[in-house]
Amino acid sequence: MRPQNALKGVAKTALGMAMVRAHESLRDDRLFSDPYAQRFLDAAPGAFPEQPASAEDLAALGPLASLGAVFAFHGVLRTRFFDDYLIAATAAGCPQVVLLAAGLDTRAFRLPWPGGVRVFELDLPEVLAFKEAVLDRADALPACERKAVPADLRARWAGELVAAGFDHAVPTAWLAEGLLLYLTADEATRLLTEVGELSRPGSRLAFEHGGIADPALLAQARGMPAMDEYASLWREGPGEDAPGWLSRHGWQSQVHDRAEVAASYGRPVPGPSSGGFLTAIRAGR
Repeated sequence: MRPQNALKGVAKTALGMAMVRAHESLRDDRLFSDPYAQRFLDAAPGAFPEQPASAEDLAALGPLASLGAVFAFHGVLRTRFFDDYLIAATAAGCPQVVLLAAGLDTRAFRLPWPGGVRVFELDLPEVLAFKEAVLDRADALPACERKAVPADLRARWAGELVAAGFDHAVPTAWLAEGLLLYLTADEATRLLTEVGELSRPGSRLAFEHGGIADPALLAQARGMPAMDEYASLWREGPGEDAPGWLSRHGWQSQVHDRAEVAASYGRPVPGPSSGGFLTAIRAGR
């Protein structure tokens, strides 16, 4: 299956993140290792013809190169942060994990899950079809019970999740990684409302909060022809009041500053940073 035919628009961003994880996995000081990331790229030759071939080519890209570096850094940081969040959540009593917009990350295969954990991966049908084909060829075996659930998260998706075996009677660790940026405010509110309706007390939730780069750099990106394919997909998401909205709807949330998270991993943020990550726990007994 070629990405030119299968992974377009927002689905192609999953392949871009696979590239980020593949590069990070080669570092001696890597923050994580994804042994399947490169396999997705190998299965999609020519997906990124704009990718620079040399350091000189990269330098010639100017602001585009700066933006790419920021996005790549954020992708690495968020992967490690959410890895840690999920392992901590399952250890704290959430035996069920739901990855909303799972993309091409292989957490079900690469993380040291406690016994009895079930992982549900939701994403667009074309993303999961591409993913399954590559993993099947690699003879990949998950480290937990895993179920892939094709769904469009811009619409109603809870029915598909329940039909796949989701149990709303047990605490769940939810992750919306790299998703809310591509949703309108109404779509984000609907998604978070459905998550709340399916979450018993003690359930956990995590997603990105705030901008992923300096506002001036993001504004510049919107004016770059090379970024049109991606910038045109950006929406407003849940907005800056996400902690307040969650508080009003039964969640206790905490915001984690990106610069502080990066420093804790020994990777200082390259440039101004005002965003971060949000984690929350479903209140009640």
